[in-house]
Amino acid sequence: MHLEFERDLAIRYKSLSQKIWVVSENWVNKEVYCPNCGNTHLYKYSNNKPAADFFCDNCNEDYELKSKGNGLGLKIVNGAYQGMFNRLQDVNSPNLFMLNYDSNSYLVSNFFVIPKHFFVPEIIEKRRPLSINARRAGWIGCNILLNKIPEVGRIFLIRDKQIVSKQKVCEIWQKTLFLREEKKIGSRGWLLDIMRCIEFIRKKEFTIADIYRFESILSKKHPDNRHIKDKIRQQLQILRDRNYIKFSGRGTYRIL
Repeated sequence: MHLEFERDLAIRYKSLSQKIWVVSENWVNKEVYCPNCGNTHLYKYSNNKPAADFFCDNCNEDYELKSKGNGLGLKIVNGAYQGMFNRLQDVNSPNLFMLNYDSNSYLVSNFFVIPKHFFVPEIIEKRRPLSINARRAGWIGCNILLNKIPEVGRIFLIRDKQIVSKQKVCEIWQKTLFLREEKKIGSRGWLLDIMRCIEFIRKKEFTIADIYRFESILSKKHPDNRHIKDKIRQQLQILRDRNYIKFSGRGTYRIL
């Protein structure tokens, strides 16, 4: 996998956004494999395809590409807020590729994928409507909040200009595919909440008491649920049954 854009492709374009659009799509088309099945080539959709930019002809996964220069930051600027919300319920919505590049060297610094099953309302931030003087006055966009997504939901193919092995990428992807079986966004959101709590503990092994420490935070987030500890135990059981964690006995769990 090469990290450098083909600059010559951008010569005939004037605006920076057009240049990056051309070279980044070309780079993905040439260098990126499908993280779901490992297929060595992705194909570009025609420009009139809504949302998705690339597809895998082996497993039929779709991917949307977003690019950002220099630092990654905590947010990804996305399209229309309502359109993004509608996509949360669509099983055919694309996964998201995020490409972060060095604007001086035109090298890819970071490249990761957020599988579509990590998209829940919590990670979508509504932006202010465009002013009355704007060409699209009143239009409302949105941001994707990276810090609201569990770390396991940001699968790096390239991190700090270092290439991650395809085997590792595909293993991490497969590890969370069970989330797609949770058709209700609320149910999936609860699992993601517990996965984030587990990550916050920063230990390979943890106890149920460690998770109970997040009870007040989860209560504020889910005010209609008056049995938070029961819900925690239920979610841990689901994660255990899905081989995301292992129950070691006496209230102790281990991340697999």
